[in-house]
Amino acid sequence: MAKGLYYKYKNKIVISNKWGEKMKQAYQYEVYLPQELKAGRTYPTLFTLHGKGSDPSDMHGLTEPLSSEFILIHIRGNFQMGSGFQFYELKSLGNPIREQFDDAMEGLERFVEYATETYPVDSGRRYFLGFSQGAILSMSLALRMGSRLKGIVALNGYVPDFVKSEYTLQSVRETSVFISHGEFDTIFPASIGHATAAYFKELTSKLTFRLYPSGHGVIPQNRQDVLEWLRQDADGGLAAEAADEEGAVKSATLKESENQ
Repeated sequence: MAKGLYYKYKNKIVISNKWGEKMKQAYQYEVYLPQELKAGRTYPTLFTLHGKGSDPSDMHGLTEPLSSEFILIHIRGNFQMGSGFQFYELKSLGNPIREQFDDAMEGLERFVEYATETYPVDSGRRYFLGFSQGAILSMSLALRMGSRLKGIVALNGYVPDFVKSEYTLQSVRETSVFISHGEFDTIFPASIGHATAAYFKELTSKLTFRLYPSGHGVIPQNRQDVLEWLRQDADGGLAAEAADEEGAVKSATLKESENQ
């Protein structure tokens, strides 16, 4: 279990203070574990990143239907913004304070490894889902972490130019990517969504891009499509896991027969 005070009720764990003194960037977060955990089994895990001025409650409202199948880890930004939070501050629209952005990237990458060691996370089925600022970070993390992430969902975001030109980018050829954008988004125009999708299309064949009749938000159809996409993408791993288990049972049965 994570260091520090925490509260647990039903299948929810709320970490109430920063963890891991050795970490450069630490976060408060909430974890929702499947109700019936099986010993020795790992689970697909969805890390979520909220938008500016929001908090983890928005992300749980979006992803709660997955709580019986996935471990849900909702990470909260460290910087206060009104009644909510943000992961980094801006000098101007689309121009983050670079040190804060870089620290967030490093801290989130380390957080993934920390969570994988702490909870029954399937390291082969780790996903990020982010909205707006969270989408920017999710796509940037995919480019930084490559095959260490199974997939990402980016809702109404973009990849900063300095990430493309200055970061050491990893291959995302085998990374599943779901990008969606609001056709009437006045914060990040739809042209940004098209450009972002075109960028990832050159990098992976596992791209899904959807444009919705919405503004800077997530409408019910968008949510439904995201949940369905995550289930289907993770089910590939579940099928392989089931096949391995079946093979192990057959092998054990054969050995027992041979010993009789």
